[in-house]
Parts: sequence; structure tokens; C-alpha cells
Amino acid sequence: MTDRALLDDLLAGKIPALARAVSIVENARPGFEGLLAALHPRLGAARRIGVTGPPGAGKSTLTMQLVSAWRRAGLRVGVVAVDPTSPFTGGALLGDRIRMEQVALDPGVFIRSMATRGSLGGITTSTREVCDLLDAAGFDRVLVETVGVGQSELEVQRMTDTTVLVLVPESGDGIQALKSGVMEAADVFVVNKADRQGAPKLRREIELALDLRAGRVARGGGHHGALGGARQRPDAQATPEGWRPPVLLTTAAKAEGIDELLAAIDAHWDAQSANGLLEARRRARLADRMHAVVGRAVDRWLWTDGPARELVAARLDAAARGATSPYDVAAEVLAAVREGVQV
Repeated sequence: MTDRALLDDLLAGKIPALARAVSIVENARPGFEGLLAALHPRLGAARRIGVTGPPGAGKSTLTMQLVSAWRRAGLRVGVVAVDPTSPFTGGALLGDRIRMEQVALDPGVFIRSMATRGSLGGITTSTREVCDLLDAAGFDRVLVETVGVGQSELEVQRMTDTTVLVLVPESGDGIQALKSGVMEAADVFVVNKADRQGAPKLRREIELALDLRAGRVARGGGHHGALGGARQRPDAQATPEGWRPPVLLTTAAKAEGIDELLAAIDAHWDAQSANGLLEARRRARLADRMHAVVGRAVDRWLWTDGPARELVAARLDAAARGATSPYDVAAEVLAAVREGVQV
């Protein structure tokens, strides 16, 4: 198949062409950047939703329920499941695809498991590029499920239109689970496995954390005023940005709470579209992509045609003796680049 034929078939939504394009992009085969560049003007129709959270939260089951609901509505759905990288093969372990086997055979569903390849947060540039392929191929919803460790919650927020953070009662202290900026990453909170003890308590803790962040907890009331006192909970449109993340209870294994989650995802899309934040979010995503793609190209050049490989090899013995340092070598590389010198 020629590059033009592959592009045409991909834009026509043909699954064999999509599968081939995903393989080309994921493995950075020759021509992958040209393919992505040709697709760029066709992007933007798909809604991108991230599902993230700690291991064992039931993300794959929840994802399966969302996919099934969207398919009943006649929507085509692409799923990118970010799996831990196998230490032996470097590839994804494919656990997510196995868990979602009930929908994997649906011709209106495309599921791809991708390896983290050691990326901070589990999200690589190629993960984002595979989402572009699904968008260009005409999928209405592109759902990204992450490994839910490290900074993945923040990473997935930067590559999607809506981020769903999934927690479970046994994940521990709800407030502790929401530290390190994770609060800001979530557009919708889900307490899954809500039939287990502690789910209402975790929900209250998340709502309290949201109120504290927004400065809406009533002051005073004694030692237990913030937790025990009556307070008015703002609705989802009460913040200056037009959106307060809802906190929902679901039991994905029983398909309970899925309709409410779907409604919240749609409501978030509508709110962003109305107040201009969707466009701003997508522009920020594009800026991130440009930074990543330029960085990848520069890095590739530095270590192939550029001076980095030769300088590092030449200075290794000196660095081992303590006569120079990695930082000095980096400065030499930059100086060589600026001067246009090839070592």
C-alpha cells in the first residue's frame, strides 16, 4: 500500500489502514511524521476523554461500560490503554485489552494497548499521536486509560478534553489521594465500587477538598465546623471557570452510575464549549505537542548527525577520572551546536 493509499484509507475509517498506521507511528518507522503531518488539518472532531486512577480502581471495567454505552448510541469509539512496559520485551502487557474483551470484537470499537516505555507519567508522544490517528479515522470518542501511577493523572489531563479520576474506598485517605496537584487534573471524580464500605465517606472527603480549594467551606463552627457543620455545596457551574467537578458514585461491575457519568462528561464538554475553555485547552495541548515533537527531532539529530555522540564518547574517560563532568560535556555539546562545529 502506498503512502497516499494508506492516508486515504485511514481517512475513510478503514480499520486495516488504521492498524497499520498505528504500528508505523508507535514504532517510529520511516515516514511516520509525514503521515501525521498530512492528517493534522483533519483533527478535532473526536472528543478525547481520559480515565485515570490508582491500580485496582476498576478503570478497565468502567471504560468497558462507557464504550458499551457510546456504542448503543451509535458512536464509534477508540480506546488507547496505556499498559506498563514489559521489562523483557519493551512492549505493553496487554492486560487492559484482555479485560475489555467484551467490546474488543465490536467493529465500531478499536482498542490499542501501548507501552509506557519508561515515560514519566506513562504517556509518551506516540500515545498522543495514536489518538490523532483515531481522530482522523472518524472515531467519535477517543478514550485514554492510563496506568494511574506517578504523574499520569496530570499527563492525561494535558492530552484530553475531559479527565475522569477514578478512586475506590479502599484506596486510603481520600484527601491524601488527592495531593500533588491531582485535584486540578480531574474534571469528574468517580468513587467506583460504591457498594463497598467507605464509599460515601470518600465522596464527602473529595467534596470537602473541592470546597477547600474553592474557598467555599464556611468559616468557624468550632473544631468540627468544616466537617460537621452545615454548608452549601456549590453546583457544577459555580466556579469562575464555569465548572465544579462533580463527585459521582459508580459500581462499574454492575453498570450502576454509568448514565450519571456519561451525563457529567457531556455536561463538561458543553460547559467548556460555552466559556471558551475547550479552545484554550486544545491550544495548550497543541503547544505541548509542538514542544515534544521539536524536542524529539532535536534529540534524534544530536545523537545521530549532531555532536553529542562523539563528544560523549571522547569525554567519557575524563569524566570517569573526575577531570570533567556530564554538565561540562553538555555545555560543550551546546557550544558545538551554536558554532556549527561537527566533532
